[in-house]
Amino acid sequence: MNLFRSEEHVRACAQFAAGTEEGIISLDDAMKLVSGSYFRKRLDPDWVSRSREYAMEMLGTFKELGKTGPFWMRPKQ
Repeated sequence: MNLFRSEEHVRACAQFAAGTEEGIISLDDAMKLVSGSYFRKRLDPDWVSRSREYAMEMLGTFKELGKTGPFWMRPKQ
């Protein structure tokens, strides 16, 4: 993860690849994602048994943030 001051700085970076714009996320949105139960409760003794519930919550956060395109989908294994 690279932190930039603005989207313009991201696009000006020599390593920026066209077609990856969907992956640009604000710090506020990133904090919203990692503040959910999936990350916040990972040391709880029942995390594994509840991880599916937490993952569904995180998917809801992705939807709320509008991060639902191909960039954000897990690759098929």
